[in-house]
Amino acid sequence: PASVFSPSQKPKSELVRTSLRLLTSSAYRLQSECRKALPAEPSPAPDIQLVTQQVIQCAYDIAKAAKQLVTITTKENNN
Repeated sequence: PASVFSPSQKPKSELVRTSLRLLTSSAYRLQSECRKALPAEPSPAPDIQLVTQQVIQCAYDIAKAAKQLVTITTKENNN
């Protein structure tokens, strides 16, 4: 997600940086939670209900961060 901005084009807005951090951390969390859902064999079965809730929360956070970025960049481009 952060690769949308080149290294020489760091986002100036703190709101953009915050949204990018949320997007990136949520994507990593989502990946981690999905791995928990498919454990290697002899490990105990995961609590699928808990994993599902965590995946839903991660997906929500990703959508929220994406919406924030769209809103911010749309406002900046219109100014």
